[in-house]
Amino acid sequence: MPLPLFPSAWLNDEHRQLQDAVARFFGERWVPHTAAWRAAGQMPRDTWREAGAQGLLCAAMPEAYGGGGGDFGHEAVILLEAARANLSGFGGSVHSAIVAPYLLRHGSAAQKARWLPLLARGERVGAIAMTEPGTGSDLQAIRTRARRVGDFYEISGQKTFITNGQNADLIVIV
Repeated sequence: MPLPLFPSAWLNDEHRQLQDAVARFFGERWVPHTAAWRAAGQMPRDTWREAGAQGLLCAAMPEAYGGGGGDFGHEAVILLEAARANLSGFGGSVHSAIVAPYLLRHGSAAQKARWLPLLARGERVGAIAMTEPGTGSDLQAIRTRARRVGDFYEISGQKTFITNGQNADLIVIV
């Protein structure tokens, strides 16, 4: 792998080792399939399990929940290598660096125990529904609302461009 023009000061030896392993994995396992995946409009569902088995999901999540126990730098390395490999259909960063942390911070103990290990293994896919027709991702302009009805929430509104939506099992709705 060629060195970046401007090496990142935040990369430590562990990040660099991960970077090499991730670049090799993407290059050998996924890049050969990108044309077919683009033609299909998505990566196959089994790539999520493969990513989980390789430690490419929830790298910064605590090990107690099945994550890698790393820091955000680990997530950033995986994202950068996915971009370098031109894996535009892999929403691992949304899954691992947005959805899982929301659940880790705001979920109940039961929700964390149920979902986080599954997300880390790639057995379930996390998505985020933020964009709305006519408002884009302007969070101040969103119209979607959640209203508590007994033990559940009734959600009104529309979402478009749901990142990972085609494979999602768990969706964070803004």
